[in-house]
Amino acid sequence: MANAEKVAAVAELKERFETSNGAVLANYRGLTVAQLAELRRALNGHASFAVVKNTLTKIAATEAGVADQLGDLLTGPSAIAFVKGDVVEAAKGLRDFAKANPALEIKGGIIDGKSMTPSEINRLADLESRDVLLAMLAGAMKASMARAAATMAALPTQMARLAAALEAKRAAEAPAEAEAPAAEAAPAEAAPATETDESNTNEDAAADVAAQATTEDATED
Repeated sequence: MANAEKVAAVAELKERFETSNGAVLANYRGLTVAQLAELRRALNGHASFAVVKNTLTKIAATEAGVADQLGDLLTGPSAIAFVKGDVVEAAKGLRDFAKANPALEIKGGIIDGKSMTPSEINRLADLESRDVLLAMLAGAMKASMARAAATMAALPTQMARLAAALEAKRAAEAPAEAEAPAAEAAPAEAAPATETDESNTNEDAAADVAAQATTEDATED
């Protein structure tokens, strides 16, 4: 490559490293041109797959600040899947293609600034995609809102039942409260009658004594 072409290639790789969500390195030796085209279709727009030169890629990785994560992987025939879309879908595409085409060997990579081993990339491929997770979240939020709406709708009925129960309780307690003062007042009303009876009894006794004295005086005369 001419020097100008090398400079342009490094600049392009540097930009891809800086603007991508991740970069997965692979050994593509043994894959045909047709298989490479099939792999690009399998990535379905979530990543672009490019064959790279290790020397230029190391320079670009250094300038992009990712040489520590990727430098050791740049040996032998190298290709990079630059992830631009859903990293999970990109990982699924690479894993599934590698299963069907063992000539593709995943070396590792960097996803969202974190170094990833081949096994970690495979585990990433086992996760649900971003769209599926968003759909699950939306479903959970919808169910939660439906439960909240049902609760709010039931509040008037619950309040009415509570008010009716309180009213019934007050009605049941009212007769008992009315009977209690009447029972307490009864002895107080009987008290004057008892004093009157005692007065009459005393007057009768005095009359008997007076009558007896008169009789005795008459006898003596």
